[in-house]
Amino acid sequence: MRVIGLTGGIASGKSTVSNLFKISGVPVIDADLVARQVVEKGTDGLTALVNRFGEAILNTDGTLNRTELGRKMFSDDGGRKEVNDILQPLIRQEITGKMTDYQEQGKPLIVLDIPLLFEMNYESLCDDIIVVAVSVETQIARMEKRNGYTRQEALERIQSQMPLEEKVKRATIVWSNEGTLQDLEQKVHQWLLENFLKK
Repeated sequence: MRVIGLTGGIASGKSTVSNLFKISGVPVIDADLVARQVVEKGTDGLTALVNRFGEAILNTDGTLNRTELGRKMFSDDGGRKEVNDILQPLIRQEITGKMTDYQEQGKPLIVLDIPLLFEMNYESLCDDIIVVAVSVETQIARMEKRNGYTRQEALERIQSQMPLEEKVKRATIVWSNEGTLQDLEQKVHQWLLENFLKK
């Protein structure tokens, strides 16, 4: 089984590539989705967060109040690190468990869609790493249009992440996404054709 890591920067088009893989029938493990699953009601992850931050982070139905957790994380020096320390091992365990399931099913290829792939040291799980790359100006323009952010708000979000050029240096495959959706579709389909759809 070949494991492809997929990452990029905010508004670079990583989610679009992830969806194109899914449409093509490639199993995709979405780290953002896993991160939500490990804090669902009744999970060890949610219990650990409540033990640390108190029941104020819960909604009346016992589910996680993400807004309140975010407030606690950022009002408390080290709060963000503590949340990561609690949740990242659970997320990694879930991801590696899903990888094992796909391996047992005989899947030839899976994609790990992980925004913080480098930051959280997932490279060792990957045979190749695809980075979807665009210029900072393109990121800003897309966020202004898509999210209604000011230029300053967009820049702040870009600067809170590892620089995209650093991710590009560490990638084995780089797909520029400065063109149209059709251009991006062509890159994905061409790569699949060359690597996995050979007769």
